[in-house]
Amino acid sequence: MSEYVVVYERAEDGGWGAYLPDLAGVVALGASRDEVADRIQEALDAYAEEMSSLGRGLPEPVAVSGTVQAA
Repeated sequence: MSEYVVVYERAEDGGWGAYLPDLAGVVALGASRDEVADRIQEALDAYAEEMSSLGRGLPEPVAVSGTVQAA
């Protein structure tokens, strides 16, 4: 089973967004971090199901995460 990097971003209005850098178009929005985490999982599951119905698998993940410090 593959693991994909998820990027979570808080909007100015307090809502949240999430996307998977390795899977263009797999995005989610939610009112809270927990809600958007559930929704991005649902989006990934739906994408995987659609790819399977087309006889295709998910691509191998290539994105990795890390942090840097500002000077």
